[in-house]
Amino acid sequence: MGSTQQSIEIAAPADQVWQTIRNFHDMSWAPNVIAGVEKVGDKSGDEPGAGRILNGAFHETLITLDDDGKTFSYSIDDGPPPVSKDDVKDYVGKVSVQQGDEGNNTVVEWTSSWQDNDEAAQDFCHAIYVALLGDLKKSLE
Repeated sequence: MGSTQQSIEIAAPADQVWQTIRNFHDMSWAPNVIAGVEKVGDKSGDEPGAGRILNGAFHETLITLDDDGKTFSYSIDDGPPPVSKDDVKDYVGKVSVQQGDEGNNTVVEWTSSWQDNDEAAQDFCHAIYVALLGDLKKSLE
């Protein structure tokens, strides 16, 4: 099983960070990574089952969204190699937002796991998630 984990500390309250990222169809907070989000299906961005296509390539589905726990999980259903449906199986990503120890800071953690193509997918996804978290920090500080 492959996996990756990234986290970042952001100088903003957890509620503000969560409100910024909780809508699965809105990634305006990541303009340097995400050029376009296409909504798929009729579910809203906070309903499990909501679909999206990122940058015309990554087909994803929202699995869970927990406002109280400030977490959501999603699957990558297809994408470019090395995360295409032929390269990986059972890809699940999870994003969690937690109030930090300093009061007005927040820790955002992005983890994912999958079957097959472990090293190639890990290298590919790690770089993307680091860039996404960096954009989130820039958009909120």
